[in-house]
Amino acid sequence: MSSNPVAETVASLMPRAKAELTELVAFKSVADFDQFPRSESEGAARWVADALRAEGFEDVALLDTPDGTQSVYGCLPGPAGAKTVLLYAHYDVQPPLNEAAWHTPPFELTERDGRWYGRGAADCKGGLIMHLLALRALKANGGVPVHVKVIAEGSEEMGTGGLERYAEAHPDLLAADTIVIGDAGNFRVGLPTVTSTLRGMTLMRVQIDTLEGNLHSGQFGGAAPDALGALIRVLDSLRAEDGSTTVDGLTDESAWQGLQYDEAQFRKDAKVLDGVELIGSGTVADRIWSRPAVTVLGIDCPPVVGATPSVQASARALISLRVPPGVDAAEATKLLQAHLETHTPWGARVRIEQTGQGQAFRADTSSPAYEAMADAMAVAFPGQEMQYAGQGGSIPLCNTLASLYPHAEILLIGLSEPEAQIHAVNESVSPQELERLSVAEALFLRNYAAS
Repeated sequence: MSSNPVAETVASLMPRAKAELTELVAFKSVADFDQFPRSESEGAARWVADALRAEGFEDVALLDTPDGTQSVYGCLPGPAGAKTVLLYAHYDVQPPLNEAAWHTPPFELTERDGRWYGRGAADCKGGLIMHLLALRALKANGGVPVHVKVIAEGSEEMGTGGLERYAEAHPDLLAADTIVIGDAGNFRVGLPTVTSTLRGMTLMRVQIDTLEGNLHSGQFGGAAPDALGALIRVLDSLRAEDGSTTVDGLTDESAWQGLQYDEAQFRKDAKVLDGVELIGSGTVADRIWSRPAVTVLGIDCPPVVGATPSVQASARALISLRVPPGVDAAEATKLLQAHLETHTPWGARVRIEQTGQGQAFRADTSSPAYEAMADAMAVAFPGQEMQYAGQGGSIPLCNTLASLYPHAEILLIGLSEPEAQIHAVNESVSPQELERLSVAEALFLRNYAAS
């Protein structure tokens, strides 16, 4: 790869890329404004807008989306008659979770053992840097041969749909011949991978109430209905004995036909403790890419420290349900709600609130854009052939874009390989992956322009 002028340019730009990612990671841009200052997200948005202007982008704008966040847009004109490519990433990040569990501060990019650690380093602030590196390399080697649009979302991690609704209201804004979503990842470091499917998702908050107020467990326990106990019964109903997801009316039998995920490698990637079994049935790829999966994201109840001997009057949980391609997320939402209501015991009162939803996605891998990317990946990752994998996560915007622009080709690449530990503590990015994927994206844009 080093003999390629584009690759040489990207290599020379890596110190600048690290400095820029350091600046971007420093913003605590979590789009939960009840817990994190709005000013942090606004600062990150301005950073992205300034970076686009510095690269010659026109019509750079901070878009106020309906969910109260901002997305950043810009257009870089290419040669007359050239194709248009939309590059996507998001600047919002997950909360740091337990900051004490991080080996280094989550919002300070820190190099350790050949990786760069920090919240958003891979998901997805690193994706923004990848786009900038690719464009800079092309500008230094003959110019960018396509029209480029960039959209940087400000609330992807929250699943609140702001950019989707904005795009639907302004359908011409993001129109493109091909769309590169920089929010996926290689199957493993050094193995070039495009993500061909995404599971959709629905988020629900369920609250169970049984009493007007907490009661003394010695005086009333045994007859007074315990809301926390009722909630536990409801949550347990969402899994079979082997851990498979069991939502009444939702099938769990699909099989994955592409790249397989070795179980021993998955245990290592997921850091499963010795002696602990994996859950579900079928292959690992079946379970994480082509079947529904429920996760209890959080429970509101008294912590162990400071708990009193009380029967709980109320309890609440946040539940995520991932749904595979071929399953309508809205229908899955209805099934999940009905299941929760049906399985609430003892006549307890149950209130359910949907807080997020996104449809699953399946790409057309036979398109010319995929051929252009495969050729680019072969140069950027010498000796490797591009692979196709699924992703268990959701990027709701993909289906919105596919609906708005049915003739556009959509490719998903990115920096979130297993070692990146996105959404967990000690998230990191491999600078080698950032470098190689930036080269691949630059060469893809060149190949695609000529196709």
